Amino acid sequence: MKDPLFSKANTISISIVSHLQGHLVKLLLQDIKENCKENSIEILLTINLPENLELDLIEYSFPIVITNNSKPKGFAENHNQAFTRAKGEYFCVLNPDIRINENPFEHLLHLLEDKSIGLAAPTVIGESGRLEDSMRKFPTPLKILGKVIGMSQVNDYEVGIEAIFPDWVAGMFMMFRYDMFKKLNGFDQKYFLYYEDVDLCARLRLGGHKVVVSPQSQIIHYARRSSHHKLKYLIWHLSSMLQFFSSAVYWQLKLR
Repeated sequence: MKDPLFSKANTISISIVSHLQGHLVKLLLQDIKENCKENSIEILLTINLPENLELDLIEYSFPIVITNNSKPKGFAENHNQAFTRAKGEYFCVLNPDIRINENPFEHLLHLLEDKSIGLAAPTVIGESGRLEDSMRKFPTPLKILGKVIGMSQVNDYEVGIEAIFPDWVAGMFMMFRYDMFKKLNGFDQKYFLYYEDVDLCARLRLGGHKVVVSPQSQIIHYARRSSHHKLKYLIWHLSSMLQFFSSAVYWQLKLR
């Protein structure tokens, strides 16, 4: 039950989905506890695969609402489900393999005060300390081909001191005003995994809003590389890519 003193104003509802990643979830929650004390936060934690996640809820200064799925769901459905339970003014999608060394929310909250901005995200640093390619221009079949054959290795955007306005950002960290995510009807659940972030950003852009990345806000991404080598992930990736390129959203982008 929600604390009766809970206030929607300025509260960030953070959706985290665990796929047998309880150890990472605990590290992330500790990061949030230690580095985000200035913010009013609630955690919406989804357990997508059965695991014994032993959390002492009392030790955290923010409420944690846990949902145990009876069967595994995709990225889009999990976060949309969490959104139905969100009580905050802001909704944040956050992967469990993220680490937070300093508060990433303050700059993003400031950017989201601009109603023309629909989504705000931080810059992403890999565990090696190098900047990750987390913001890109919209994909096309030709760009995908160029990447496959090694012709396209340069990042689409450079990071300086000014805010960056990319076409889309990776779904590892996305922050919205509650009303914007609701207006978009969340993620399109026809995408089980991959391209749901591209599609959402495309719909947001088609609606006249901007995606922004703040160089003053940074997170660290400890990517789970093993998934890149499994056949089922490749099949999901190809399926989602074909769905996007055949969608009305993609063709609206091409014709605008």
